[in-house]
Amino acid sequence: MTDQNIGNNDMGTDPAGDTANQAQAAKTFTQDEVNAILARTKSQIEKKFASKYEDLGDPDELRSIKTEYEKRQQEQQLKRGQFDEAIKELAAKKDSEIQKRDAIIKDYKINTPILSAAAQFKAVNADQVKALLSNQVRLNGEGEVEVVDTKGAVRYKDNGTPLAVEDLVQEFLLSNPHFVQPTPATTNTRSNIQSGMPANVDVSQLDMRNAEHRKLYAQSRGVKA
Repeated sequence: MTDQNIGNNDMGTDPAGDTANQAQAAKTFTQDEVNAILARTKSQIEKKFASKYEDLGDPDELRSIKTEYEKRQQEQQLKRGQFDEAIKELAAKKDSEIQKRDAIIKDYKINTPILSAAAQFKAVNADQVKALLSNQVRLNGEGEVEVVDTKGAVRYKDNGTPLAVEDLVQEFLLSNPHFVQPTPATTNTRSNIQSGMPANVDVSQLDMRNAEHRKLYAQSRGVKA
C-alpha cells in the first residue's frame, strides 16, 4: 500500500512545479526588452525589403533624388504658369490692336462717308445723322461696306446694285426733311418749280421741308420721293 501510494504520488502533478510554470508564462518585459525586440523586428524587415531594391542604390540617396525631382516639377509648373500668363497677355494685346484697327477701318469706311454725305445733302447735324444711320452700315468679311435693313439683310437698289452709303443718307434726309437745313427759295428756284424742269433745279437752293422741293430733289437724283 505504501509503495503504491508512493508510486502514485510520483506520477501525479507536482503542485510546486505547476506554480513555477505559471509564473514563467506570466513573465512581463521591461521597456528596454520591448525596445530591443522592436529594433530587431525593424532591422529584419528593412533587410528583407532592402535586399529587393539594393540595386537601386542607397535609400537616402533615392530620397534625395525624389525630392530634387519634385522640386524641379514645381519649378516647371511655375514656369509653365508664367508662360501661360504671358500668352494670355499677348492674346489680350493682339485683341486690343485688332479692335483699334477695326475702329480705324470703320471710321474711314463707314463714319466718314456718312458724315460726308450728310454734309453734301445739307443735314442740320451730320453727327446726328451718323448716329442714326451707322447701325445700318457694316463691313462684310472682305472689309467691304454694306447697307443693311433691320434684319441684317443687304439692301439693293431697283437696278440690282447694292445700296451705297450716299444713297442711304439721301433716302433718310428725303424721308426726314426736318434734318435738312432750311434754305430760302429764290426767284430761280420758283421759276424751276413752276416750269416743271427738274434738270435745271439748283439743288443747293431747295428747301427740303417743302413737299414740292423734295419731289424736285428726288427727280433730279433719280430717286422716288
